[in-house]
Amino acid sequence: MRNIGLVIAYRGGDFAGWQIQKNAETVEGDLKQAIFEVTGETAVVYGAGRTDAGVHARGQRANFKTDSAIPADRFAFALNAHLPKAIRVMQSFEVPRAFHSRYGAKGKCYTYRVYRGKIEDPLTADFSWQYGYPLDVEKIRAAARDVIGTHDFKSFQAAGSSAKTSVRRVDRIEIEESGPMLILRYYGNGFLYNMVRILTGTLLAIGSGQLPEDAMPAIIAAKDRNRAGVTAPAKGLELTQVYY
Repeated sequence: MRNIGLVIAYRGGDFAGWQIQKNAETVEGDLKQAIFEVTGETAVVYGAGRTDAGVHARGQRANFKTDSAIPADRFAFALNAHLPKAIRVMQSFEVPRAFHSRYGAKGKCYTYRVYRGKIEDPLTADFSWQYGYPLDVEKIRAAARDVIGTHDFKSFQAAGSSAKTSVRRVDRIEIEESGPMLILRYYGNGFLYNMVRILTGTLLAIGSGQLPEDAMPAIIAAKDRNRAGVTAPAKGLELTQVYY
């Protein structure tokens, strides 16, 4: 049996998240159906991350086992013919039989986009958070530096998480200004449920003066979700890359 790896992009607003759910359209569900249409097999799709409803992906990774003789690089074209336009398989390739997209991942990059314009841009509104307060980007950069390293990120974990531990390592946070768009890229070995969205809400609260500029270390140390900022909207978040 062969193991086929996929790189997948999708527009999260069209789905109830990655994971299969009853009576809801999901990315995993549509992929599983497309694989059945192409191969006639009911495959298990192993995704690298279970993105929530509304969260986008540019570099989601997945794999599935198959007995099909279709060349590995042709699966992308075959599957896309059976997928909605909001999902595209960008690449397909053969991987070792023991490879698992989730358990083999060494790290991930998530991108969050914040639109700072006073009037919402209809061309970016589905992929960014229009933030209504003036932002001091240097304060955001300084607070982001306090996040780097291995910490217990319980203050940035939403209720309902099944994670065995809330300790994670954040390797770096890149902050880029592109016109009215503020782009935050988070790199780490893994992220808790809603962690990037809560970190973003907290950084923006510091950048707008709603929280003190030196608040981040105390928020991390508190291990208390109530101490952190709001959960930023899902539509601004993108799973950009998974590292192996």
